[in-house]
Amino acid sequence: MAFIALGINHKTASVAVRERVAFTPEQLVEALQQLCLRTASREAAILSTCNRSELYLEQDDLGVDAVLAWLADYHRLSLDDLRACAYVHQDDAAVRHMMRVASGLDSMVLGEPQILGQMKSAYAVAREAGTLGPLLGRLFQATFSTAKTVRTDTAIGENPVSVAFAAVSLAKQIFSDLHDSQALLIGAGETITLVARHLYEQGVKRIVVANRTLERASSLAEQFGAHAVLLSDIPQELVSSDIVISSTASQLPILGKGAVESALKRRKHKPIFMVDIAVPRDIEPQVGQLDDVYLYTVDDLHEVIAENLKSRQGAAQAAEELVSVGAEDFMLRLRELAAVDVLKAYRQQAERLRDEELAKAQRLLGKGASADEVLAQLARGLTNKLLHAPSVQLKKLSAEGRVDALAVAQELFALDEGVPSDKSLS
Repeated sequence: MAFIALGINHKTASVAVRERVAFTPEQLVEALQQLCLRTASREAAILSTCNRSELYLEQDDLGVDAVLAWLADYHRLSLDDLRACAYVHQDDAAVRHMMRVASGLDSMVLGEPQILGQMKSAYAVAREAGTLGPLLGRLFQATFSTAKTVRTDTAIGENPVSVAFAAVSLAKQIFSDLHDSQALLIGAGETITLVARHLYEQGVKRIVVANRTLERASSLAEQFGAHAVLLSDIPQELVSSDIVISSTASQLPILGKGAVESALKRRKHKPIFMVDIAVPRDIEPQVGQLDDVYLYTVDDLHEVIAENLKSRQGAAQAAEELVSVGAEDFMLRLRELAAVDVLKAYRQQAERLRDEELAKAQRLLGKGASADEVLAQLARGLTNKLLHAPSVQLKKLSAEGRVDALAVAQELFALDEGVPSDKSLS
């Protein structure tokens, strides 16, 4: 058994690389099944967000090279390029890494809460794909429990900050007064929902939500008195939009240089502030070359985020300690579970021997034998049979000079007398 956490994130790879390694929701089930078929992985889950793509695996052996090769092949990447920015955590380190990720300790925004929901989604998709077994399943449950403890027992989640919050904070720096600004939000997922909430709380009254399906856009728009449109309506909405924030799961850019250039002309070059939170990117990078456009990606939000994190730094150490305790406790319980099968087999063997001796005693009683003699014989027979296999094995180990194994037997059977020294066996 070996746990592996393998992937790339915002610390090791640029957004240009991360968007190439990202998995769309539609790809995940097939990718998981393919991963288990082509590697030594018996259990697998994939976490793919704008800041990271990680594989969580359980294997008989550490077939890391095969997993990296599969990942590179799946995304049509050079294996050397992927290896240069990938990281691998194994066993205890993999468990601790998963718990740190779920607790928001490895996020761009320290303590951000969205990652736990994304981790739970990865768990659910793996179950749907049939690639989540008992070991990885237990690890996920322990991870969720530890993350909940971190949230409850530390201040890591106080003073809310997120990529969405950072985007709105940056908008406040560009526009001194957001009340008179119109915001165009592209997408209708969790991140855009947070953006809409932050904008609404900052006094932005004119919000437009553009999405591939009008129903989803309308559902979000209703919460904040916003207007819902389709993606095809974006060019005309750009003309009156001062703030554009995009976060979809599209594999191709939604907003190109031509559409923005045309909108700027109609706006008489009134500036537009844009934040592309999506990976892969929703807004063509060339848009940033236009005058009067302030375009930022998730990687550009580091400075804004850092300023909002100061209040959480003190809680990080306490959170790290809770994660360490959670990881150690999980591995301890997992090792205890490894003994269950052995104990079960030993109990079954003992019960079989007991039943054999009991049946023999009942036959003797049926023939009129003395109860005292039958009980004595039952006790002797059961004792001899229970001790036979351990006695044979201990004599063999002693003959081989295996003092270490004899010491284990001493501890296993809770014996008081010492184990012979090396000299006594020579």
